[in-house]
Amino acid sequence: MTLRCTVCGEEYADRWRCACGGPLDYADPPRPDGPAPDFRDVDTRRGLWAFDGFLPMDAHATLGEGFTPLVDAPAWDAAFKLEYVFPTGSFKDRGATTVVSRAVDLGVDRILEDSSGNAGAAVATYAARAGIDADIYVPASAKQSKLQAIERTGATPVRVEGSRADVTDACVRAVESDEGWYASHAWNPAFFAGTATFAYEVAAQRDWSVPDAVVTPLGHGTLFLGAYRGFRALRDAGWTDRLPRLLGAQAAGYAPIAAELHGEEGGRNDVADGIRIRDPVRMSGVLDAVEASDGDAIALSADAVERERDALHRRGFYVEPTSAVAPAALRAYRERGVLDADDDVVVPLTGSGLKT
Repeated sequence: MTLRCTVCGEEYADRWRCACGGPLDYADPPRPDGPAPDFRDVDTRRGLWAFDGFLPMDAHATLGEGFTPLVDAPAWDAAFKLEYVFPTGSFKDRGATTVVSRAVDLGVDRILEDSSGNAGAAVATYAARAGIDADIYVPASAKQSKLQAIERTGATPVRVEGSRADVTDACVRAVESDEGWYASHAWNPAFFAGTATFAYEVAAQRDWSVPDAVVTPLGHGTLFLGAYRGFRALRDAGWTDRLPRLLGAQAAGYAPIAAELHGEEGGRNDVADGIRIRDPVRMSGVLDAVEASDGDAIALSADAVERERDALHRRGFYVEPTSAVAPAALRAYRERGVLDADDDVVVPLTGSGLKT
């Protein structure tokens, strides 16, 4: 599948980013023929690979991931999609299964990834499943539980002192020195092909209806952009007729999308460690998705996230702190009048509390 630069239009057979520095996407992503199937005809035993008509790779590295539960959450007047029940405990398995499968297609024998935790654990796990060596670059301050998840797959965690950006820089230097293939959850388009399956599942579980809005955490935009691309693909295929509003939830102090839309806000939220991204590589793509879906992005304080996490735990949703950002944002969007009380909303809960 040909890759095309989102900035200059240059095309490549395989490369982690364009020579101009822009991110790459699939030039002609596949679409299934025919109308949407009856849900009874969808083989959910195949997990997210039931939607292989939308996926530009074969299922070489799979652990049965996908079709996470979509459950009512009356206390929030919403439906929660329980992404934290994936094999490694986070939604990042969606992208890990597809990006590692792409690596198998290409005959890669070592992959590199940089991550604050969940993406690294997911890529390491699926690399182990595929029999591919993996080096995962992590902050020196990464939680021990996430480091153990990486180490126990046989992958090598490479600890990097400094900021999250320093971790990425170290990994990129290794990639450019030909030490491995870059399975980046921020750069690699195969990862976003996987996170797009979130949208396919939501629509299928709702008998091919689209909610009024989807509220997601927003750091690099891995799930936010994946959801946008998935709902857009469904509409383009004629399986649905519209896009939901896509509403992002960022951490205060690490909220460049919200700042672009509404101006800088004060405060700092270090509780939601999974989305502490100040310079997302696909920022222009996220802003385009916000505009195309009549969406928005806001920043949440640490106090708001901690309150929401406690409320989630008390109602049986055992999630890690970053997962509480989106339900907290749902509350804020309603208070600001962005969402009405009767709007039909889906919120993914993205990571397990067992990771904390």
